[in-house]
Amino acid sequence: MNHRKNFLFLIILLVATYFAFAFVYPGPWTPSWLPERDFRYGLDLQGGASLIYQADLSGLPEAERADSLEGVRDVIERRIDFFGIAEPRVAIREGTQQLLVELPGIKDINEALEMIGETPVLEFKELIEVEVTEEDLEEIEAHNQAVRQQAEEVLARVLAGEDFAQLAQEYSDCPSGAEGGELGSFQFEDMVPEFSEAAFNLKEGEVTSELVETDFGYHIIKQTRGEDDEGTIEASHILFATQQSTADVFWQNTELTGRHLATARRSLDAMTGQAIVELEFNQEGSELFEEVTARNVGQPLAIFLDGFSIIDTTGDGKIDESDLYAPIVQEKITGGKAVISGHMSVQEASDIASRLRSGALPVPIELVSQKTVGPTLGQESLEQSLYAAAWGLMVVILVMILYYRFPGFLASIALILFVIFLLALFKIIPQITLTMAGIGGAILSIGMAVDANVLIFERMKEELKEGRSLDRSVENSFQRAWPSIRDGNVTTLGVAAIMWLFGTGFIRGFAMILGLGVLLSLFSAIFVTHLLLRLCYGGKLEKLKWLWPV
Repeated sequence: MNHRKNFLFLIILLVATYFAFAFVYPGPWTPSWLPERDFRYGLDLQGGASLIYQADLSGLPEAERADSLEGVRDVIERRIDFFGIAEPRVAIREGTQQLLVELPGIKDINEALEMIGETPVLEFKELIEVEVTEEDLEEIEAHNQAVRQQAEEVLARVLAGEDFAQLAQEYSDCPSGAEGGELGSFQFEDMVPEFSEAAFNLKEGEVTSELVETDFGYHIIKQTRGEDDEGTIEASHILFATQQSTADVFWQNTELTGRHLATARRSLDAMTGQAIVELEFNQEGSELFEEVTARNVGQPLAIFLDGFSIIDTTGDGKIDESDLYAPIVQEKITGGKAVISGHMSVQEASDIASRLRSGALPVPIELVSQKTVGPTLGQESLEQSLYAAAWGLMVVILVMILYYRFPGFLASIALILFVIFLLALFKIIPQITLTMAGIGGAILSIGMAVDANVLIFERMKEELKEGRSLDRSVENSFQRAWPSIRDGNVTTLGVAAIMWLFGTGFIRGFAMILGLGVLLSLFSAIFVTHLLLRLCYGGKLEKLKWLWPV
């Protein structure tokens, strides 16, 4: 490989190192567009609460106990996610009817206990329409007039040359929350006609000279990229949302609740073969269900569990506020039986049935153990771990330089880059939560990161003693040491994979970080150290024999 390619790779490496460092340690040197992200700490480092709940499944048939326990776990997870607790862990303790709940960073433990301890709530809701009064119409009209006035004032500021993105950030009511009012690329039919007509009639960089009114409110539109071959443009807008003077429609609970549901089970449609969920109500529930369906023929009837839809209707892989499962009632339903159908897999149908059963049983759960880890103890553990890692890194660097001289110095540079990239990956990969075990894996990988260099440098010493040139010695060393390096690291990766597949909790965290460290250490030794050594070929450093180990 010639020197020009080596220097090109060096420049790429330095640029990547700069961005990784700026991402790990934000400061004045960090570009504004680089996202800010914090490390995710586990319970042992961040502090929090560890709770153990005992589920009372004594009143259930043996065949339904496992599904019911999983249903309760699923609901608890959703409840905790709703409260915004970062990196929670809810797991069934193997061989028991107990649930382990870990809540890192929790501050109000009483609120968490109350939240988790409640029985899951299953709700059936119907649409209710409330007519708008004359007084309401006057208030809406006054509000919309004030909105239009503000929109005209902001439009005047835009046309006067003020920063569009800044004004959008300050005034826009756009629910998407796009920074600077950005809408990305879209085609004409993707937007309401009034909006598209105004946006597509603009030139690139041009702003509408008048407000654009749609059902959503008043818009100030700026085209940021002209129309391409696929008929798409890019635009930003500032939305001033108005209130509508139509009838107010909202979901209202019916008399039917989870306590009226006798059972829910997964089944297959005899005609289509599609997965469905069969519901069966108790006697009181059958009568209520008949009444509810009778008054809602032709109308939707929504099913909620803990305030959320029971089905992922948007197809994004999660259930949140944007999902709504509300099948249309075709006719009055008698007999207390109903079917939930739709495009769902067998597993999804099983999950839905499990959620419904957990909301309907109910399954009593009792707190049997509570342990609190204080943030002070967690902070002390983190500081001690970082202290140990820093000392370990310095000792490894010192030994490498003293024993292998200049190649040891280059390996130390590669090791420092390894640490920077490893920390960046800790922030980037959402599945990584730093615990004491995980940090232990990271510290271990620091020592393992120089294993490959030791094998290479020992071979290099032999090559140099035999009088070969530096370039031949380095290339031979990397080539002949590779089989040993490969076999050793593959073995470690295999053990890490086994621990991750069959371990739980902290063991999996340790395995993931160890495996990630091994892969990155291979890059550090095989690519970075090799690159730095190649840059020394034929230079003045090669002639200084005391720099090289013999």
